[in-house]
Amino acid sequence: WGCKMIAPKLRFSEFKDEWFEKKLEEIATVERGKFSPRPRNDPKFYNGEMPFIQTGDVANCGIYLEKYTQTLNEEGIKVSKVFPKNSILITIAANIGDTAITRFPVACPDSLVAIQPLENIANTHFLNNLLELKKEYLDSQATQNAQKNINLQVLKPLELVIPNYQEQTKIAEFLSAVDDKISQLSRQLELLNQYKKGVMQKIFSQEIRFKNENGEDFGEWEEVPLNFVCDVRDGTHDSPKYVKKGYPLVTSKNLKDGKLDLTDISLISQTDFDNINKRSKVHTGDIIFGMIGTIGNPVLLKESNFAIKNVALIKEKDELLNKFLIHFLNSSLFDRQVKVLNVGNTQKFLSLNQIRNLSVPKPTIQEQEKIAEFLTAIDERIDHTTTQLNHTKQWKKGLLQQMFV
Repeated sequence: WGCKMIAPKLRFSEFKDEWFEKKLEEIATVERGKFSPRPRNDPKFYNGEMPFIQTGDVANCGIYLEKYTQTLNEEGIKVSKVFPKNSILITIAANIGDTAITRFPVACPDSLVAIQPLENIANTHFLNNLLELKKEYLDSQATQNAQKNINLQVLKPLELVIPNYQEQTKIAEFLSAVDDKISQLSRQLELLNQYKKGVMQKIFSQEIRFKNENGEDFGEWEEVPLNFVCDVRDGTHDSPKYVKKGYPLVTSKNLKDGKLDLTDISLISQTDFDNINKRSKVHTGDIIFGMIGTIGNPVLLKESNFAIKNVALIKEKDELLNKFLIHFLNSSLFDRQVKVLNVGNTQKFLSLNQIRNLSVPKPTIQEQEKIAEFLTAIDERIDHTTTQLNHTKQWKKGLLQQMFV
């Protein structure tokens, strides 16, 4: 049954047989998708019943493909290629090596390959997990033209080490339970984010109001320019010299999902650090957000030993709490104001003056406290679920490395 190989570190005790080296094309049919017409966006092929899967649909889903963005009609199906349910789709252009298992028949363009495991030779779920481990290798084989891609000449002879079908099935059943946990946590996270978005919309449009300790309504909200209630500055616009050892210089690229990401950080000298901080020294509890390139991504600071460049800095005064303001800056109402200011601009940019004149709500301090407490509790739940999800994914990754050769 092929070239004999060693078995993995972690294994179900009832199996003793060796694992074997096989080429992908020996255990599955490997076919490229197709969509021949040019231009591709001719409406006569679209809006039918057949899901037409793109690389983004595969990249953005979990183990199973459940959502899609386009469909083909009968004319579209004639010029594409349809694959049955339980096919493994793998991306071969732009993002290389992302996979998903189909739960229904789908049509695909040539940026996707469909892998259909041979009956009683390869288990779909087992093979999908094995391909997940090959993602980095496949990416390293990509040719770099206008965009990265690989072809069937790389995929078909891909060497895999597999056990007999019974052992594959046992491993697949075990990993399915882990994948179910990952799917549950992903869904939970999605629902929490949707809930937060909806509830913020209602709070900031005042559909939902909080009451004081006596069950009475708080006073009316005022709308004020940001500069009336906060001290608003910006970081340096100069280009300080980067050094190997020094102080971090935070720009908008370091603001991600409400947190500071210092993995790709530039360092500056003590002199530059001191010069920038003469005017815009950052303290814990301040808010910063991007004002050039990536606009927004506000962060309520829990740390402070860095300088800022092309980033707005908001310092709290008596009338508006930053722990309340951070939620408004993350709302769709704030987003809309920013979009209006950026209409027609080739590069996204907000001047300090525009930021100072942005309109913000000003409820009473007591209501700000209540809103901040309520929304922060949702954020903590989201953070907790995200951590659980990341830990489970890491745990699974470790398992895969031990359960596969």
